[in-house]
Amino acid sequence: MFAVYASAPNPDAPLDGLVVGERPDPQVPDGYVAVTVAAASLNMHDVFTLRGVGIKAEQFPMILGCDGAGTLDDGTPVALYPVVGDPDWRGDETLDPKRTLLTEKLQGTMADTVVVPRRNVVPIPDGLSTAQAAVMGTAWLTAYRMLFTRSGVRPGQTVLVQGASGGVSTALVQLGRAAGLRMWVTGRDDEKRALAERLGAHATFASGERLPERVDAVMDSVGEATWAHSLKSLKPGGIVVTCGATSGFGPKEDLARIFFQQMRVVGSTMGTRAELVDLLAFVVTSGIRPEIGLELPMEKAADGFRAMVEGHTAGKIVLTR
Repeated sequence: MFAVYASAPNPDAPLDGLVVGERPDPQVPDGYVAVTVAAASLNMHDVFTLRGVGIKAEQFPMILGCDGAGTLDDGTPVALYPVVGDPDWRGDETLDPKRTLLTEKLQGTMADTVVVPRRNVVPIPDGLSTAQAAVMGTAWLTAYRMLFTRSGVRPGQTVLVQGASGGVSTALVQLGRAAGLRMWVTGRDDEKRALAERLGAHATFASGERLPERVDAVMDSVGEATWAHSLKSLKPGGIVVTCGATSGFGPKEDLARIFFQQMRVVGSTMGTRAELVDLLAFVVTSGIRPEIGLELPMEKAADGFRAMVEGHTAGKIVLTR
């Protein structure tokens, strides 16, 4: 079958290991289902896989793609839930110590067919296209959990999003605006800030700029480059929710500021299957639609990966079959 895959780990030149070609047709074990893929979206996790991060060398070749959407054998349109857990685990899947993501052990979504445990498919509600549904499982689910499960913010409060144009950031702006939050965003240039405003941001600021007032919560996926600004931007008692560190994992926390002003620093990783179901319903009922900055046929996956690595797109990149 057709597939986009990592041939071998390449830490220094990850895109050199990207192959658009053929892989064997998958088998479908008991308890699993086959999904005919219509669309898959790119995430930085795919670049980590190409580098060999979080995956052993003997697991290559590995078909890429955490996110995707398509149809079951009976024609049911479904979105993929990318967290694969221990079948015996009960409760919040993100706390399962044995959890993995698609492409860490199981093959990914950038292929004609992906095979996943039955519980890892979620019906797509009417009103969402497969391309739109294909971006929900990672970036949008991460944003949904940050805002509505981990932060504790309420409608009317002010939330600062660090970074204006990435998949998680654009999802945060759209979800927060639809939920009645006042959304502020930082961005490195006018074009990125304009995108945030178009998607619903109430105000935008240059990266590191002093804000006119402190905020109730900060959503930070950037890490080292924005960490000090995130803390300085918070009200006493405020909360920083962090889901990643695209600029590096070495923030120097101002511990005095944190404990004197009783700030909270909370981690957030992915989301649960139940949260994905709620997210899809919220997107449909609120009328918001994900920002897709670039849509390409899967045969041109290399162009999509280059655009993501070089930061030349706004919102999500989707590959279609």
